[in-house]
Amino acid sequence: MPKPGIDRREFLQRSAAAGLALAATPAVADAAPRVRRHVTLGRTGLRVCDIGFGSSRLGDDVALVHHALDRGIDYFDTAESYTRGTSETTLGKALAGRRDRVTLVTKAKLGAHMRRDEMMGHLEGSLRRLRTDHVDVHFNHAVNDIARLANPEWPEFTSRAKQQGKIRFVGMSGHSGLLIDCIRHALEHDLVDVMLAAFNFGQDPAFYDSVLKRTDLIALQPKLPEVLQEARKKGIGVVAMKTLRGARHHDLTAYHENASYAQAAFRWVLSQGSVDSMVVTMRSPTEVDEYLGASGWTRTAASDGRVLARYEERNGRLQCRYGCTACARACPAGVEIPEVLRTRMYAEDYRDLELAREDYAKLDRNAEACLSCSGEPCATACPHGLPLSELTRRTGRLLG
Repeated sequence: MPKPGIDRREFLQRSAAAGLALAATPAVADAAPRVRRHVTLGRTGLRVCDIGFGSSRLGDDVALVHHALDRGIDYFDTAESYTRGTSETTLGKALAGRRDRVTLVTKAKLGAHMRRDEMMGHLEGSLRRLRTDHVDVHFNHAVNDIARLANPEWPEFTSRAKQQGKIRFVGMSGHSGLLIDCIRHALEHDLVDVMLAAFNFGQDPAFYDSVLKRTDLIALQPKLPEVLQEARKKGIGVVAMKTLRGARHHDLTAYHENASYAQAAFRWVLSQGSVDSMVVTMRSPTEVDEYLGASGWTRTAASDGRVLARYEERNGRLQCRYGCTACARACPAGVEIPEVLRTRMYAEDYRDLELAREDYAKLDRNAEACLSCSGEPCATACPHGLPLSELTRRTGRLLG
């Protein structure tokens, strides 16, 4: 029976969450959603929770961070660009007095021609906002160009920052078409201690073949698991991001076959042996609790294949693939199709119009030309069959 003061809907939600937590880790005394497993992040020796707190959309919500802390989350991922610095500022407030209990990482885009002093300026700005004298990992953010890794100023900066105690370890993050090349370069030159890489079930050829029973769908970057495993063998800590495959799961039943889509997607990532842990943007206490339902898992659940297949069948023909740039030069007017579709994803899949409009406004060639185009130039440019002209036109009308 529902407890006094709890309505029926809340009672059912709590019961579902408790059941999922118990399913994730049998024989636990406390059924409340919380971190169930910690891992060592490669040669860093850092002990972190298997599902970390991503703060890409964190506003001035100190209570949300405290909720995550109360649930056992001790890995917090941010960047100087997230919510125009508010993410770092809020984490600084929320972690005051608790800094030594967590692993705190941040990121900055350090360019191919940037000087070490400018890099240090980015780091020091983050430290001020975070109210700390050091971060545990400082990432070169969203790397899709080997030249950024080959910049000799970068290792000089990281070496100096380490000597000054401002960073403990060095990382790189990436999720674009040259990710594998960039990872291999970083490994060959021993440039990083930690990698943050886009990794989800959509990059698994076996998923399309064995689960969807379709060989006409192409899994991109099929060598990525192998490269990530190579990094782990060399002692590099590997953290996965972009694990929700576009995050267009709002129209799915919240809990399907005793698991949410997000939990199924996370279990797939954590069961592959390619990563140590993962991070995901958490925007509410409800999301924190739902996502932690997958903590502790190192294998997939029986129903996960069906849940993921249902998601792919509904959304696969509308979602860009991470790492695909096949349409990049298809437009004679120079429209940046992959970037336009990324802003569409923010607006329609993430339901974050503010972020979508902000990034759309930064594009040199947005979708304005698409509004009066026949659609023929890009009609066959997507190997996955996405209706590019329809999607870019829609984005132009929504964000232009």
